[in-house]
Amino acid sequence: MTTPPEFHDRLLSLGLARVTEAAAIASARLVGRGDEKAADQAAVDAMRNQLNMLDIRGVVVIGEGERDEAPMLFIGEEVGSGEGPEVDIALDPLEGTTLTAKDFPNALTVIAMAPRGTMLHAPDVYMDKLAIGPGYAPGTVTLEMSPGERVRALAEAKGCYPEDITVCVLERPRHESMIADIRATGAAIRLIMDGDVAGVMHCAEPQVTGIDMYMGSGGAPEGVLAAAALKCMGGQISGRLLFRNDAERGRAERAGITDPDRVYSRDDMITGDVIFAATGVTDGSIVRGLRAEPGWVTTDTLLMRSKTGSVRRMSYRTPV
Repeated sequence: MTTPPEFHDRLLSLGLARVTEAAAIASARLVGRGDEKAADQAAVDAMRNQLNMLDIRGVVVIGEGERDEAPMLFIGEEVGSGEGPEVDIALDPLEGTTLTAKDFPNALTVIAMAPRGTMLHAPDVYMDKLAIGPGYAPGTVTLEMSPGERVRALAEAKGCYPEDITVCVLERPRHESMIADIRATGAAIRLIMDGDVAGVMHCAEPQVTGIDMYMGSGGAPEGVLAAAALKCMGGQISGRLLFRNDAERGRAERAGITDPDRVYSRDDMITGDVIFAATGVTDGSIVRGLRAEPGWVTTDTLLMRSKTGSVRRMSYRTPV
């Protein structure tokens, strides 16, 4: 019996960084142009081309949507050279299409890779998310708590007042009640337009970003990507799928979800080692955006491995 190739995360990590760099360079040409679809398509094309250069047998488990909705990087698509280890891939070729189109901060190209069968196949539905940074006991905050209770519990664990806590929340009408409950504690809120993968990642480095906690509902696929990032950086995330209709419940069943009410922890969503890369398209609090000068472009990339806990910040300069 032939032993399958091992998941050499250290050797694959630099190749993964090239994937997000290529997508960022392609989409950055459309920053501020007002065309979300064109920016996303440029990132998709570049990311797929670069992925197919890697010696992997990859399957997209978090991607651009189901096959009938996305021509490339759809869920279930096989990528890579067809040689090497079998891997699961979660990706968002352009996390923040609106941010890119309007030249707002924190647009990223994002990808995570793990051994086959170790990533949650999250359906394209909403997920209720709650995340905090490293250093806290499990269960410090839970989805069962009210938003105000979460703030007070985190403040107690941190040894500070609720007024010293800052929470990151997507600015959406559905979050108005939650925002009011948070503000009633005296805590501050940083509202973001889009990009909740970056929003969750902010919690992992509160001393840099000023964000202590993330909460609110957003895409379930982005929840898995955020879990991959926190698996590398440290921190906790909990997620529970939300369904608006029977069609979304059916989508979850087709993805293999047997318990629609389950609360997933970080290690439920990512059960093995994972590598994660994110490259800045527009300037943000995690990485800088692409910088152009005559004949050159420079990108900044965050490259991380859960196996070692290593976090690399890489600058890549290439002629154009």
